[in-house]
Amino acid sequence: MKRSPLLLLLLALVLFSCSDDEKRQAEIARDLKKQEAVFKTVSQAWNFNTGPVNETSSTLFKSWNEWRVLMNEMAQKPKSTIGAFRTKAKTMSAKAGELTNTVPGQFNRPEIKSRVSVLQTKINALNLYINLGDIPDQKVVALIGDINTEIRALQSQMGEIVRRSQIPIEEGEADMLRMLDTARAIPNTPAPEAAPKPMTKEDKMRRRAAMMDLIKK
Repeated sequence: MKRSPLLLLLLALVLFSCSDDEKRQAEIARDLKKQEAVFKTVSQAWNFNTGPVNETSSTLFKSWNEWRVLMNEMAQKPKSTIGAFRTKAKTMSAKAGELTNTVPGQFNRPEIKSRVSVLQTKINALNLYINLGDIPDQKVVALIGDINTEIRALQSQMGEIVRRSQIPIEEGEADMLRMLDTARAIPNTPAPEAAPKPMTKEDKMRRRAAMMDLIKK
């Protein structure tokens, strides 16, 4: 039985198309499996320690609105898809950026601002990595741990500032500090020379006698 070349060509195209479909289906299945694995890894690691660690941070949670908003945002864990984690990371990054110019006056110091800056950098990095097409899940996990470390460090440092401010001044220390301040305030200028005393009649006679003795010599 003879087969026309056209029929053979159509058969080859069908077979080739089926082979491509199988490859595409296999690739889709692999991608889905990888995405599921990434989602599981990220979901298990996505736990932020946002609770206050001392009395100071507990007070700040009530009075520092931007800090409270960020902590509440981080405490709400996404559940549905990796896209939900991406959206959450973007929101966290935006909220973290609002901390810089809102640090309460007592803590508006270079060391606290440095801590805030490091925390912002870590959150921004998390946002960057989780929004990549191919998510490096292990880097995401590591960053979550780093962010928790920075949150604790920032709260602890603020607590230390409050603790030091509450240490009572020992007896006599306040007087000593005032004396030091007074001493610093006194200008360091030489004392004026005393005015010469006027010569008495006896001084003049002794001076004249001394001059006569010099002339005789």
